[in-house]
Amino acid sequence: MAGHSKWSNIKHRKAAQDAKRGKIFNKLIRELTVAARQGGADPDDNPRLRAAVDKALGSNMPKDTVQRAIDRGAGNSEGDDMEEVVYEGYGPEGVAMLVEAMTDNRNRTVSEVRHAFGKHGGNLGTSGSVAFMFRRQGRITLPEGVSEEAAMEATLAAEPEDIEALEDGRLEVVTTPDTFGAVKDALAEAGIAPDASDVGLFPDTYTRIGDAELGRRIVKLVDRLEDLDDVQNVYTNADFEDAILEQLHDD
Repeated sequence: MAGHSKWSNIKHRKAAQDAKRGKIFNKLIRELTVAARQGGADPDDNPRLRAAVDKALGSNMPKDTVQRAIDRGAGNSEGDDMEEVVYEGYGPEGVAMLVEAMTDNRNRTVSEVRHAFGKHGGNLGTSGSVAFMFRRQGRITLPEGVSEEAAMEATLAAEPEDIEALEDGRLEVVTTPDTFGAVKDALAEAGIAPDASDVGLFPDTYTRIGDAELGRRIVKLVDRLEDLDDVQNVYTNADFEDAILEQLHDD
C-alpha cells in the first residue's frame, strides 16, 4: 500500500499544521457530536465515536471539550439539523476524490464544493462515479522495528483484517471500522504505541503522480476543499513518486 503511505505523510503534515491554527477543532467537534447522536455516548459501544475520540485526543483537544461535544450529541440539543453527504469527483488529470461533509444546507455545500473543483482543474461527478474505488477501513501504522510476528501476536484476538508492509519498512494494521478500537487497545496492552492511526476511506488502486506541478495542483484542490466549513474529510487515490513527495514537503 505504497500510495497510502505517501499520501498519509502529506495528510498528517497538513493535519499538524491545521491543528496548530485550531481550524481542525470545529470539524472534530462536529464529528463527535454526530457520532454520539447516531450511535450513543459510550465509545465502547460506538466504534465511530471511539475513532472520533481517538482522533480528537490525538489532535490535543482537551478532554472536557471532547466530553461536551459527546454530551451535546447524546442530548440532541444541538446539531440535529446536520446531515451527512458525500460528494464524488475528479481532480486534475482524473484523480479520484471523495469529499465527506456535514451540512445544514445542501445547496450551499454542493455549490461550494463544485466551485472548488472547477477552480482547481477538477469536476464534481455523479453519485457512484468514484465511490466504488474506496473502502472504509481503520489503518494503524506501527513504529519502526515492530516485527510482523509481534504485531500478529498482539492483535490476533482483536481480529484485524490484514497486516501490510509499507515502503519505509514499517507495518500497518488494517481493520474494519468496528474492530479499530479493539485492535488499538490490543496494541496498547502489548506496549506498542502507533505512529499514526485513522478510520477513513482508502482506495483499492492508486493513480501514480510523477509530475511536480500536477502534484501541487492536486494538493491545492485538497486544501481548498478542506478549507470549506462544511467539509469533514477529503480522500484521493493519488500516489506521489518519492521525488515529487520531497518537493511537496519542501513547499
